[in-house]
Amino acid sequence: MRLYLDVCCLNRPFDDLSQERVQFESDAVLAILARCQSGIWTLVSSEIIDLELGKIHNNDKRSKVYALLSAATERVALSEAAIKRAVEFQKNGIKPMDSLHLAVAEDSNVDMLITTDDSFLHTARKLDLKITVANPVIWFMEVMQNE
Repeated sequence: MRLYLDVCCLNRPFDDLSQERVQFESDAVLAILARCQSGIWTLVSSEIIDLELGKIHNNDKRSKVYALLSAATERVALSEAAIKRAVEFQKNGIKPMDSLHLAVAEDSNVDMLITTDDSFLHTARKLDLKITVANPVIWFMEVMQNE
């Protein structure tokens, strides 16, 4: 299974874990990444992820996020087709960076885009997509039930 975790997911383990939801999402993200590191699943990265991570001003946090991203065994580029698709997504209410993540993930035929961004998730689910977009906790729990 090929997975694309957006930057909010990659940042989740470094957020304030005092809220239960954030802790659960952090644990799910780390469990997903562990399975990617062990080769069970494939983590796909992109130049859009690199672009967004470059905007993190805290060098320590950026380094830690990149350490998590080292589980990625594939890196995809932003194609002209993905740029056009991202524009369509923006017209349907997806924020610019989220639209690029979604478009590059769809263009590279990942199975799942995982996000902790409720607004992104809610809006993406209304679109006709070639991939599935899910919250890490809910998706991971579903996967665990089916194993």
